Amino acid sequence: MPVITIDMHSIDTETKKSLIKNLTKTAVEITNIPAEKFTILINELDSTNIGIGGLTLAEIKAAQAR
Repeated sequence: MPVITIDMHSIDTETKKSLIKNLTKTAVEITNIPAEKFTILINELDSTNIGIGGLTLAEIKAAQAR
């Protein structure tokens, strides 16, 4: 059973559904493994738990909002 795991910031339910659908579709096309064999795991991380270039994602978003 192949497992695809993605760690990312929080996203809405519709985006999750689209992500799961498209990741599965692409994996099936590439591997020829049936879709029902794939498990997709989305780990949502709080923006204060993601660091880029020495800043948290929350800090980056706040700076961009200014």
